[in-house]
Amino acid sequence: MAQKFRIARGWGKLWRIGSLRSLVAMLLLLSILAGCAAPAAPAAEATEAPAAEEAAAPAADAPEGDTIKVGVLHSLSGTMSISEVSVKDATLLAIDEINAAGGIMGKMLEPVIEDGASDWPTFAEKARKLIQQDQVAVVFGCWTSASRKAVLPVFEELNGLLFYPVQYEGLETSPNIFYTGAEPTQQIIPGVDFLVNELGAKSIYLLGSDYVFPRTANLIIKAQLEHLGITLAGEEYVPLGGTEFSTIISKIEEAKPDAIFNTLNGDSNVAFFKQFKDAG
Repeated sequence: MAQKFRIARGWGKLWRIGSLRSLVAMLLLLSILAGCAAPAAPAAEATEAPAAEEAAAPAADAPEGDTIKVGVLHSLSGTMSISEVSVKDATLLAIDEINAAGGIMGKMLEPVIEDGASDWPTFAEKARKLIQQDQVAVVFGCWTSASRKAVLPVFEELNGLLFYPVQYEGLETSPNIFYTGAEPTQQIIPGVDFLVNELGAKSIYLLGSDYVFPRTANLIIKAQLEHLGITLAGEEYVPLGGTEFSTIISKIEEAKPDAIFNTLNGDSNVAFFKQFKDAG
């Protein structure tokens, strides 16, 4: 059972490899944003005083080393930091590589980093700060669907732009968000098909964190299992950040599923993997 469980988790590894390769490509889209900067102020009217013309002159000679501010908004503390710090680091690496190659249209990218602190209202607050106060051209951030849904109205209200880096449950669109990760038909459904058709799983146990992505994903999985005639061996949820799995592991041992489909998030994974291994 443990072996098949590890294979089910392997789909997340495939995403991580692809996401790092695509991160630089996503940042290159900032070249479009650079061309969308506010237009230069119109030339002073001939009737204006010479002093006013002289005062406006320095603004016309903007330095070539001007920067494009890029917001980076991830959980650098709290239960989700175990997942999001690495995404922040990958984003900064891509920015460094672009700057080392000359930047975009002669402008260097300047990261402005904020900590969402694994708290959804904090994500919304920091998103507003990045757009209004820091005036970033774009934000790369969030991980959980709960954090994305918290910032979505802020980006739509202020007409900001968010690049969302991970897989999600679908069923949502916004002109202010680039959804760069896979949705269920690209990852979850093929994953279940692989467990059933390639590994011969006849029963699957669902385990997830208690928020929107795992619950929505598992609704899709349950419909797929019913269609395929596969037994749902059990379904359990723990609070995000939960670390006590002894009762759930006992239920899994009793159910004896062929595979576990895991949608736990954050550092709950570390606790579950350790306790699952210790249980044999």
